[in-house]
Amino acid sequence: MSTEQANEDRGSLYHVASNNARSELIDVSGVDEPTMAEINAIMGALGRLREAERKLSDESQRFMRLGETDMRALHFLMVSENRGVLVTPGALATQIGISAASTTKLLDRLERGGHVTRHPHPSDRRALTVTVTPETRRAATMSVGRQQARRFYAAMRLTSPEREAVARFLDDMAHELLEGSREWHEGQAATT
Repeated sequence: MSTEQANEDRGSLYHVASNNARSELIDVSGVDEPTMAEINAIMGALGRLREAERKLSDESQRFMRLGETDMRALHFLMVSENRGVLVTPGALATQIGISAASTTKLLDRLERGGHVTRHPHPSDRRALTVTVTPETRRAATMSVGRQQARRFYAAMRLTSPEREAVARFLDDMAHELLEGSREWHEGQAATT
């Protein structure tokens, strides 16, 4: 099987007909074949992107010997440092969506592993700040960061109108996914 055929087979997992065989989710009766082919191409591309991101995430976690939440925490800490923003454990908990107790366990684990250090807050004696160690910053930058930066090149190859269309599409898709999630949760709450 050629690489092109393998990509098509994987992409077809995300085609509308493959996931909407009984038209339970989407009414496609008014959609012509050329439009459906274009939509299927987008859905296949999004599926391949998710697979690539999942593979990169798995490789990064193995390389850094950390879990997904650990990696998200380190990413937030590094971006905050890049912006000159101090991060408290509470801000970290809010950002990654975990409890204060879970944040303490997370920071204990990351500190034991030599990935972060805690320091007294410069203006609030009761608070702490958290920073990534230079060694972890270097390792993350040379592995995960270098891989993630490749997204820039794909965006750079687009024309300005294409970048605008892609950004609008991705924002619209994110909105649709979040709206669908909200509706689903409201439906679940109504049945309990």
